[in-house]
Formats: sequence, C-alpha cells, structure tokens
Amino acid sequence: MAQIPESQQKVKFYQTGTFTVGNRLLDEEHRSVQATIDRSNSLDSGHRACQGCGEALGARFAIDAAIRATGNQLIAANATGCLEVFTTPYPETAWSVPWIHSLFGNAAAVASGIAAAMKVKGREEVRVIAQGGDGGTTDIGFGCLSGTFDRNDDVLYICYNNQAYMNTGVQRSSATPGAARTATTMPVGAEPGNAFNTGKSVPLIAMAHNIPYVATASVHDLHDLENKVTRAMGVRGARYIEIFVPCPLGWGSKPGDTVKVARLAVESGMYPLFEAVDGELTGVTKIRRHMPVGEYLKLQRRFAHVLKPTNAHQLEQLQAIADRNIKRFDLLSREGETS
Repeated sequence: MAQIPESQQKVKFYQTGTFTVGNRLLDEEHRSVQATIDRSNSLDSGHRACQGCGEALGARFAIDAAIRATGNQLIAANATGCLEVFTTPYPETAWSVPWIHSLFGNAAAVASGIAAAMKVKGREEVRVIAQGGDGGTTDIGFGCLSGTFDRNDDVLYICYNNQAYMNTGVQRSSATPGAARTATTMPVGAEPGNAFNTGKSVPLIAMAHNIPYVATASVHDLHDLENKVTRAMGVRGARYIEIFVPCPLGWGSKPGDTVKVARLAVESGMYPLFEAVDGELTGVTKIRRHMPVGEYLKLQRRFAHVLKPTNAHQLEQLQAIADRNIKRFDLLSREGETS
C-alpha cells in the first residue's frame, strides 16, 4: 500500500472533537456524541426556547457537567429571565434537577442561603449553583453577587451572557457592547447604537474579589465549557463562570449560525476565554485563526449600521477593543498570528 504524503494526511485540530469525520480519529471515549445514556439531560425536552438559542445549549451542558461532577447531588437557583421563562411555563418544567426560581436580582443570595442550609443540615455533599442572564447578573443582581464573592460562599454562579435583556424586549444591559443596537440604544444619530466606554466585565470584577475560581466559556466549545464547570465543582468557595451565548432573536443572527457567531467572537478577540484561580490568571484559550472583527459583526443585524462606510470609526473602535483583549490576555497562538 502506497504511503500517503504527509501533506495529504495532516489533520486540522478543528476536525476533532466535533461531529465531523475527524471525530473518528479520536479514541472512542474522547469522541463527541449527540446522545449517550451517561448524559443526565438536566434540561430536557419541552422547553420553549427560540430556535438556535445559545442559552439553552449552554445551560444544558453546564448543568449536566455539574451533575456528573457532584454525583447528582446538586440544587440550582435560577434568576428571573429568559432561561427561567422558557424552561418553566407554569405548571410545567423542563428541568430534571432540584430547581428554585428566585427574583431577578437575588439568585446569588438565594443560592448562598441554600448552601448555608445544607451545611447546617450536615449535607455538605449537596452542591449549589446559581444561574442568570447578564441583566440579572451584571446589573440587577450585582450587589448580591458581590456579597456571595465577599463571603466566599460555597456557590458556583453561572452567567449566561447574551449581552442584553432579551426576555423583556432586548434592552441594553451593562454587558451590551459598544455600537450594538438594542431597543434602548437605537442605531440613530452620529454615534448610533450603544455608547462606547460603558458597562463592566464581571469576570474581571470576580477576579478582583480573589475568589477561588473564575472562568469564561463559549457555546462554540462545549468540551471546554464542560471541563471548566467540572473544575469549578471540584473547588469549595465562591466560583464564577460566564458563558457566551448568542441570541438569534436579539442579535438578528440566523438560528443556524449560533455556534459560528460564538466562535467568531472568540477568534476575533471580542470575547476572550480564560481561567483564574485566587485572583490570578492561570490559563487562556489561544486564538487558532485570527479573524477581523468585521467577520463577527456581519452575521448580526444589531451591528448592520457599523458596517456602513459612514460609521467606519465605530468598526475601528470595536477592532481596537478586540486588539486590546488579544494583547491583554496574550491570545494569539503561533498558528493564529496571521489572518
């Protein structure tokens, strides 16, 4: 049998760990599968999320990973928001895990109370997760979240960041990026869309609290997401994971492009993936193929005005933000240094 030239048998990294043919090149235990008897299906069929909902995808994989890591000893507190509304239309629920609905702004406090109650009862093997969107996390629930961090309560808080208040009509949150169109930041005037130099980065604020574990993740890399949740559940004390979850309805993207949009956010530098332990950065996910920010924006109608020649300065500002992220977190791998 003739030997295949090396140039023809080289396998790209992106072909493995996905549902493509490259999946077959991995050992069976490392292959990606769509369904397995080992998966708990914490977020089951019957929910009413939109087609292509990044939040539904992220929540399912995050909570499933937490259930596996804790041996099914898990309670989840859920802030008001999209995730709560589309999974629990009264009197139904799509959750297969003990689940408590909190107010919009106190999910972290409710979770801290649950953790304290389990400790008093001598049930410290029961672990607690709080979860909410960026509105209930970066805005309304920010004080309760900071309190959880300050006390180092044994809670993992997961923020599903879709960069606006999607459940109430796509209003701006403090996680909305500059120039983005929302119902409250319309694309009109000389500086259309959301104002630049506003908002906050809760992952960096969580690091400033010196809590045991902080990470960012994205639904385009579910293995990385699950690994980070698993590591978080192996730690005691306050932990924070923010998951990037594109919203087709609010962003004006195609439902089938959700994973692609999430990938481009990371590969352009707009959403860096990293981990931190005790306030110190311990690891980053390198960009394998550096893409210009425009490639990420053009898939979303919320940025349509930015791509017009009259608003080229806004595109330059967004590119500058991505470039700063790349420099700050040292995101470029040797392979990804050229576009």
